[in-house]
Amino acid sequence: MDPWLIDFGWLIGSFIFGIFLGCLTGLIPGFHVNNVALIALSLSPVAVGIGIPLDAVAGIIVACGTVHTFLNYIPSALVGAPDDNMALALLPGHRMLISGQAAQGVAYSARGSQMGMLMSIPLLIVARLLFGDNPGLGLYEASREQLPWILLFISIFLILTETTRLPWPVWSQKITQKLKWPLKKPLEFTIPMGRLSIRRRYDAIDFRLGESSRVAGILVATAYFLLTGFYGWAVFELPARSPVGIPSASLLFPSLAGLFGIANLIDIYVTTSEIPPQEQNWEMPDPKPLAVPTFLSAVVSSVMAILPGMTAAQATVVVMSARNFWGKLTDPNYIPADFEHGTQPGFEQMPQMMVFEGMEDLAEDDRLLFQEALSEAGATPDLDLVNNNQQRDLEIIAILSSVNTAVTVMVLGFLYMVGRPRSGAALALNMMYPIDIWNAVEPPADFVRLLAITVASGLFAVPVMIEVGKGMLKMHELVPLRNLVISVSAFITILVWISTDWIGVGTLVIGTMIGLMAPRIGIRRSHGMGVILVPIMMYTFARELDAFGFA
Repeated sequence: MDPWLIDFGWLIGSFIFGIFLGCLTGLIPGFHVNNVALIALSLSPVAVGIGIPLDAVAGIIVACGTVHTFLNYIPSALVGAPDDNMALALLPGHRMLISGQAAQGVAYSARGSQMGMLMSIPLLIVARLLFGDNPGLGLYEASREQLPWILLFISIFLILTETTRLPWPVWSQKITQKLKWPLKKPLEFTIPMGRLSIRRRYDAIDFRLGESSRVAGILVATAYFLLTGFYGWAVFELPARSPVGIPSASLLFPSLAGLFGIANLIDIYVTTSEIPPQEQNWEMPDPKPLAVPTFLSAVVSSVMAILPGMTAAQATVVVMSARNFWGKLTDPNYIPADFEHGTQPGFEQMPQMMVFEGMEDLAEDDRLLFQEALSEAGATPDLDLVNNNQQRDLEIIAILSSVNTAVTVMVLGFLYMVGRPRSGAALALNMMYPIDIWNAVEPPADFVRLLAITVASGLFAVPVMIEVGKGMLKMHELVPLRNLVISVSAFITILVWISTDWIGVGTLVIGTMIGLMAPRIGIRRSHGMGVILVPIMMYTFARELDAFGFA
């Protein structure tokens, strides 16, 4: 038989088997691509012994990883068991489920992943010129020493995006209540910023700590970020071993399931009695409105993919924060997207009254009149807050899915550009056989082949995702919501025990308690991603200090 036909047959076989495994890893919480990659790596000598080439095993890993990034939205948003990349999808995804638009959430996620995959391919060339060598600027090697500081800067940026206003402690308010000195002449200035201008007027020097302070909200968010970070440090340090012998046991799954999964399921159990009927709108959205945000997602992914500890969740926060900032800059009436607040105690499907700065200075009658006017305005098509919020949730889902898939493509690219694996699957490929580094104008043939498998797997995953989503929603129709929440919580707990034993169950309980804190305080739940970021920063800073002989 022609060798070309044999190679093509192995290519198709690895493609089909990889898609099957990707469906399993995407839909089964805790069964990650890294598990498949580790098993494939350990069985690779056996595969070679029976005549299966290593490039076919590599194709299975790549196809599995790609399909996983499409389907893992479903257990995150429709079941409540997220992995580290799709933790934020749980929040807007549940809002869409509760509002009866879960089908559109699945369709937008499929479109977002598809566009993120396709848009990241041309960015591989740009990344090659920036981070690679011969030809290239070699920025990767130049930035390695600055890596911990880059992670710290991104973490600070993520915390500063917190907009919640919280009261200072009563004792501090009493101590500072006299720290106000009137100015003889008011101080006024205007800062033009596009179509928006920032106007400030100061009549006094005021150091009083009040009942509504954004600084207090940022400090509380910082404390929560550090709390989850030290919890994550303990998670990474504690030993984990499966009682049934599952390889690559990690306490990261129970920690994330507690912080973002079980905690949110408890809030849903408390606040929602049943899921409303779902509209069967499975039509894929028009890609044109999503072109700009998904392209920006792919750009951010190209940076995040080379940084350790940065997942699709952090990339999404960066993209959405930049989007909100630009919206405020160009449109004074822009309403920032709420991309992280999940279902909280007291959750209502109808939007709450809008709150503007300075309203506390109005008289009670004037404030009620203003709120009534806003309520009437909200009924107009231009200010339909219900539809606007749903549309923004759909855009968030598309962006997060886009980032999730684009990161996978860029991680594969960086493996061939700089020879550094940034995921478990890439590490398995790197250990399986020597990587032909992309150090010429044309990419290596092996990389082109794996990239083709990536694109084909992603295109095939879209209809699979739609059909699986339909099955999940039928399950929601048959099983009452609270029974489903209890069943899912028990299922996640059993999975945690199977994969990490009782120490994992304890990790799950502690993570759930910490995860319940954020919505009750009023801060964003995504600050819980400190569970990954803080340990990575501790490791990188310790490594830099050790280089100077201080550790």
